[in-house]
Amino acid sequence: MLDVGETAPEFVLQNQHGEMVRRSDFEGQRLVLYFYPRANTRGCTVEAQGFRDERSVFADRDVAIVGVSDDPVSDLASFADDHDLEFDLLSDENGEVSTLYESYGEKQMFGNTFDGVFRNTYVIDAEGTIEAVYEDVTPEGHAEEILADLGSTAVSH
Repeated sequence: MLDVGETAPEFVLQNQHGEMVRRSDFEGQRLVLYFYPRANTRGCTVEAQGFRDERSVFADRDVAIVGVSDDPVSDLASFADDHDLEFDLLSDENGEVSTLYESYGEKQMFGNTFDGVFRNTYVIDAEGTIEAVYEDVTPEGHAEEILADLGSTAVSH
């Protein structure tokens, strides 16, 4: 994982609407950048719905929410539509950005080995510096956990 105090790497990825989104687009406000393995799976849906349900609280605190997975844009579009997700979901099909954020690599499931996205989250401050790190996140209650921590800095979980 990247460390608290490091500059968050720049990226440019397509969102669920096919629009290009950059990390620097969010400078001047905090950003919750969360990485998740697969759209429309149970854990990823629960995590996204948590951010959706707390979106107004994040907005009131001037905090943007962005999710990143290696799903294609078309899958992200249906995921957002199916669950009323009104924040950016970014497609990192080749895992390059997830790798920059140390959130991509070899995984094992059902006896198979493959490359995929790890469930990690970064909170990036208004100047583009990492202020909190959450590794191997539990989807349930994650949005609330971040909201509870937002008043403090140098958080690593």
